[in-house]
Amino acid sequence: MPHSQFISSFEIDSISRTEVLRYLGYAGQEYSTNLDDALTREIGRALAISTPKGTGQIFEVERMDPSVPRVVLKDTALVLDGEDMQKHLAGAKEVGVFAVTLGMANERELRRLSLTDRLSHVLFDAASVALVERAADAAEAEMVRRAAEEGLFCNWRFSPGYGDLPLETQPTLLAALNAQRLLGITLSPSLLMTPTKSVTALVGLFDEPQKSTHMSCAKCVCHDFCSFLAHGRTCHERRR
Repeated sequence: MPHSQFISSFEIDSISRTEVLRYLGYAGQEYSTNLDDALTREIGRALAISTPKGTGQIFEVERMDPSVPRVVLKDTALVLDGEDMQKHLAGAKEVGVFAVTLGMANERELRRLSLTDRLSHVLFDAASVALVERAADAAEAEMVRRAAEEGLFCNWRFSPGYGDLPLETQPTLLAALNAQRLLGITLSPSLLMTPTKSVTALVGLFDEPQKSTHMSCAKCVCHDFCSFLAHGRTCHERRR
C-alpha cells in the first residue's frame, strides 16, 4: 500500500539573489542601480504574493522492466518510462513523488505584469522560478525525512521532461497525487501546468546512501529545510 500523503505549506522568507540573476542569464556584466532596485522590488513582491505549498507520496516499486525500459509503481497508474529512470531508480525500493506550486495569486500577477510592465514581468518571473525551486527543495527535504524514518536514503530529484522521462508522465503523476484538488494544478492540452510556477518531481529511496547532493550538507539543496541538522545528524548516516 502507498504511504500516507503529505500536504504542506512552506514558509519561505528569502530566495537567493544569485539564483534569480542566473535565471535572468546574468554572467557578470554590470547593471544599473535602478535595475538593482527593481530586482529587489520584484523579489520582495514574489515572496509577498506567493503561497508555496506542496504534496507528496511514497510508492513501492512493483517492477523494473529493462527491456522497455520502464519502472512500474505499486498501487498507482503512474509508470516511469525511459533509460534515465532505469538508471536513476536502479536498486530503489520505493519512489517518492511530489508536486509544488506558488498558487494562483502568483499566476495572476505574472499575467498582469506581462500586460503592464515588461521589465517587472521579466524580473518577477525569474524571482518566481527561484522561489518555486525553493519550494521543491522543501518538498524534497520532506521526502528525505520520511525515507530516513524507514532507514532508507534518497537520491536527487528528477522531473518529467528531464532526459528521456516523457513530459506525458505529467497527467498520471498529478492524478496520483490528486494535485488538482489539493494544489489547484491543472494541465493544458500541451501539458503545461497552471499555475505555471509549479514543479513535479520524484526521488528514489534506497537501502544504501547514494552519490548525490545529500552527501554534502553544505551544498545540499535541502539544507535550509533539513530536520536532521538541528539534532546534530545527517540524512546520509545510518540510524543507530
